[in-house]
Amino acid sequence: MRARPLTLIQDDLVDYDTAMERMTDMVGRRQRDELPDTLWLLSHPSVYTIGRRTPMAHLPDPSRGIPVMETGRGGQLTYHGPGQLVGYLIVKLDEDQGIVDYVREVELRLVEALGKLGLSAERRDTPPGSELLTGVWTTETGRKIISIGMRQSRGVTSHGFALNVDGDLEPWNWAIACGMPDVDMTSLKRELGTASMAEVRTAVAAAFEAS
Repeated sequence: MRARPLTLIQDDLVDYDTAMERMTDMVGRRQRDELPDTLWLLSHPSVYTIGRRTPMAHLPDPSRGIPVMETGRGGQLTYHGPGQLVGYLIVKLDEDQGIVDYVREVELRLVEALGKLGLSAERRDTPPGSELLTGVWTTETGRKIISIGMRQSRGVTSHGFALNVDGDLEPWNWAIACGMPDVDMTSLKRELGTASMAEVRTAVAAAFEAS
């Protein structure tokens, strides 16, 4: 894996709309070389986000009271909420690297971070003829712990990953996550019995060479 040091920005809870506005500004600045490659770590209040091709049948019942917002990233429906670490990656790709290549790099770096936290995890290859399979799964239980959805514009990436640390997992059961009806979403707390958001942030930042 190539060396790719990133500048680290950290926030706690940021509304999704506010985060998207700031991320869009950061992408523009990176395209103009006014900003270095950046990892932004934060969390969101409860919200479902959907890709442009997410089927209506995958959305939650509105009575659940959690807003649903369309986003420009790839991928299907994802849930965000307190206790989840979101990482937005604003990175200018090399000419020989596409967005799919970078997503695979992101997966491997996150697998490394989880390993340092004591959880064995893996990325998965996409079966022939299937939609791109992205994210990270636990090795022993086969549950999905990290969702990934990214895009690139004029060579710069945006959006990123969502790692479930110690938040409520029930909202995942109210919709079809990641386009996979049978997916079993999990968290570090569910797998290990305990989880520290501060320790997770440190491990993730280290895995991305971010400071």
